[in-house]
Amino acid sequence: MHTFLIVLLVIVSLGLIAVVLLQSGKSAGLSGAISGGAEQLFGKQKARGLDLILQRITIVLSVLFFVITIAIAYFGV
Repeated sequence: MHTFLIVLLVIVSLGLIAVVLLQSGKSAGLSGAISGGAEQLFGKQKARGLDLILQRITIVLSVLFFVITIAIAYFGV
């Protein structure tokens, strides 16, 4: 059981790293520096398509990461 949880934790960790690296930054490039205030005011609906999917996958993987980590700590070494 412990080995299975460790392997699952490594897989979830690598997936979480990959998904976070695939996401675009909040101020991607020079356009973020120029239109920063307007983007914050009018950019509420910016997360669409791939960004929205990556954001939801990040939430799911992070919750899985914490649950598996707590399970490993509970079951002990």
